[in-house]
Amino acid sequence: MRKLLLYFHTVRYLKWIQIKYRMYYFLEKKLRINRKIPVFKGITEKLIFSNKVVLPQTWMGENRFQFLNLEKDFEDIIDWNYAEYGKLWTYNLNYFEWLMQEDISVEDGLKLIHIFINHYDGIKDGLESFPISLRLLNWIKFISENDIQDARVNQVIHQDAWRLYHHPEYHLLGNHLLENGFGLFFAACYLSDKKMLKKAESIIVEQLEEQILPDGGHFELSPMYHQHMLFRVLDCIQLIQNNGHCSRHILPLLTDKAEKMLGWLASMTFDDGTIPLFNDSANGIAPTSHQLFQYADYLEIKVVKTVLKDSGYRRMKNDRFDCIVDVGNIGPDYIPGHAHADTLSFELYAGKHPWIVDPGISTYEDNSTRHLERSTAYHNTVTISGRNTSEMWKAFRVARREVSQIITEGLSRIEAQRTDIYQTTHTRSWTLTDHTLTITDVSTSETQAYFHFHPDVTINIEANRIYTNYGWIEITGHTHIALKTYSYCMGFNQTKTSQKIVITFSKNIKTQFFIEDIVS
Repeated sequence: MRKLLLYFHTVRYLKWIQIKYRMYYFLEKKLRINRKIPVFKGITEKLIFSNKVVLPQTWMGENRFQFLNLEKDFEDIIDWNYAEYGKLWTYNLNYFEWLMQEDISVEDGLKLIHIFINHYDGIKDGLESFPISLRLLNWIKFISENDIQDARVNQVIHQDAWRLYHHPEYHLLGNHLLENGFGLFFAACYLSDKKMLKKAESIIVEQLEEQILPDGGHFELSPMYHQHMLFRVLDCIQLIQNNGHCSRHILPLLTDKAEKMLGWLASMTFDDGTIPLFNDSANGIAPTSHQLFQYADYLEIKVVKTVLKDSGYRRMKNDRFDCIVDVGNIGPDYIPGHAHADTLSFELYAGKHPWIVDPGISTYEDNSTRHLERSTAYHNTVTISGRNTSEMWKAFRVARREVSQIITEGLSRIEAQRTDIYQTTHTRSWTLTDHTLTITDVSTSETQAYFHFHPDVTINIEANRIYTNYGWIEITGHTHIALKTYSYCMGFNQTKTSQKIVITFSKNIKTQFFIEDIVS
């Protein structure tokens, strides 16, 4: 019965199109229906494109790859279906994003593409729509920048593009469908295919209007995925700017969305260039904010200043404190797979130093670590009776959800209330002055508050005060303070033991953060 209820409270938020296409693709696979792919006439457009974002090294030479901080040497034969490190690792291998790293030669890149083509008939996960989308982007960027003409490569691009054309991820929507649109767009411009281009434009226009919120944030509310989506939008703008035949009529929309997305990212990026790790966010995956701002400057796209609102985030900042808080709901309703049970959480910097941090994520696998990293107790908020505030289950599912509302907000004070799935409430306010940040929590029963410190923070507890190398914290109204350890996520599959405090209180508590001098 419990499992049936989980499914019910998950499925009831879905859009009809998701259910329709999930059934459609299921039946298509069971009935082994093969969609017709037009005959490739061998005609392609010579595109002008210059890669402006150099990505970290993930191809380590020969047949060695490192994704998600896990390295594999395939020695003689690359196994494109390698599954020992999980599906996301396999996806990364098939994305070919490593063609964008700095030290790969044209010869090596083309050789690896041909190795993939030689094993194409045996590819499994790599022929799903999402990795196809990214592979199309990366192959076309690579061969365009290096002026490569290769009939075999073009044939596979044509085949992959039509496979994607027949299988956009309408059953998932969100960033998956938007990536499908971007991949189709690059392929349509390269293959000069009007039918494909029409579908790509339709997906991009419709999904950008749906997915980019009025304040410029991406609606899945992950700063990392926002960086990814902005990167794709900037790539499309460059493609159109450099190639006259490519969809100039959608350029104003792309530019408008890019400007707002840049503004949101500027508002969400700390002074040290990092982003808060809210929801599914990790370091070392997406292009950095600095890289994206540089790319936008190259394209002459301006940053339009935005006021954080619709995305549910707020920022309070002065010379001593820099605090970004999450006062929004889980979203979007129909695709909350990258959401965490973390409403009323926050990150806090002392000057330019991370002080209180979101632990981040280290895996997408459906295991105890994934469940912990999505839980309420793994964020800088409170649990009531030790329970999650939203019903997180499996690796990417959410059933019943908490609801939040802002009570008051201004430049120096924000107050919001969260009602969890058990109808218990938690009210939290943040009040900023020149020397202090005061957080007040009020709950309906015995509660525990969690504050996770960055690994660089040293801690010493004396009575109701926590002394650190950046400042001190004074707590009043508590019944107990415990110093514990947790695993701070340096990236996927890479953690570092750090410290947190767990504060037990009955109904209300006041936590004050003090900094005497500006931390440089």
